[in-house]
Amino acid sequence: TEPVTLEHERCTASGSSSPGSAAAALDADCRLKQNLRLAGKGPAEQRSAADAGMKRALGRRKGLWFRLRKILLCVLGLYVAIPFLIKLCPGIQAKLIFLNFVRVPYFIDLKKPQDQGLNHTCNYYLQPEEDVTIGVWHTIPAIWWKNAQGKDQMWYEDALASSQPIILYLHGNAGTRGGDHRVELYKVLSSLGYHVVTFDYRGWGDSVGTPSERGMTYDALHVFDWIKARSGDNPVYIWGHSLGTGVATNLVRRLCERETPPDALILESPFTNIREEAKSHPFSVIYRYFPGFDWFFLDPITSSGIKFANDENVKHISCPLLILHAEDDPVVPFQLLYNIAAPSRSFRDFKVQFIPFHSDLGYRHKYIYKSPELPRILREFLGKWDPDRQH
Repeated sequence: TEPVTLEHERCTASGSSSPGSAAAALDADCRLKQNLRLAGKGPAEQRSAADAGMKRALGRRKGLWFRLRKILLCVLGLYVAIPFLIKLCPGIQAKLIFLNFVRVPYFIDLKKPQDQGLNHTCNYYLQPEEDVTIGVWHTIPAIWWKNAQGKDQMWYEDALASSQPIILYLHGNAGTRGGDHRVELYKVLSSLGYHVVTFDYRGWGDSVGTPSERGMTYDALHVFDWIKARSGDNPVYIWGHSLGTGVATNLVRRLCERETPPDALILESPFTNIREEAKSHPFSVIYRYFPGFDWFFLDPITSSGIKFANDENVKHISCPLLILHAEDDPVVPFQLLYNIAAPSRSFRDFKVQFIPFHSDLGYRHKYIYKSPELPRILREFLGKWDPDRQH
């Protein structure tokens, strides 16, 4: 600042000794201000720059809040729109119940069950109705796996006439007959000496057709009759899991009405009816207290003809019943369907048993097959069979 000060002093001195001192002083003052601006910004300019920075920061915050508010409004709009969309298009609710479009695991060839470790399993295709084709797996008792190598479908069909019992397995929603937990159950049952016949309902896996409760039940009836036509007097048990319990009770009720009941019914993780299950499903939590929940979400299920009324069906079933359920099941609430079935008059001449699995075991919705007690439970309920018996 020394050059600026000296210049100011010279201008002041020259202004006092010359006739044009006022004009000179004014020029000097202008030069002084210019030099001060060149020398650096003063406090006023600094405050102005700080104010500009604060305005930019506030502007950024306002922009962020505007974007956040816009996102929240979009989410809220979507939240409100979904119930109306489901009400107007009941087919959406049906797809969410069946989840047949979810094929898990991906990239497996259902024509090759041996790729999933089932080297004693044959893949069939049956036709319950015109334009409907369903894929079927038949796993023979594990003790015969060596004899089964290289055998064709006819050999497997003939094997159903052996003296070993047969389990028709009806799987739940989503996935295919090649699902991991399902394959593991086939292996357990096969090791215990059972034939296991399972299939994908129409619209699942590589099966052709459109899903519906009636269609799924008819597919199960067709496979049951196909088994009975080949099994002679061998016991045939029906095992349903999750949504498959609804198909199973529909099937067994129909079989009992025509006086051809199965030898036993096993329900794993069963619900009471599909309406109650949808209401208590974890996915419904965010809408459970939405005004008009029943009208928006549950009535479309009923209007689509989907009931799966296990609680009603068990009142018309006349065969032994075994219920398996884990207390920590997060999908189907731990409900005692047994309390509905046991007092039913239709069961007064048959054994009805409920086996709970403690939550500490961690079997949840689909891992009861891991229980080391399962072989004993089945032997005691279904009867003891010798898995070493040769075909």
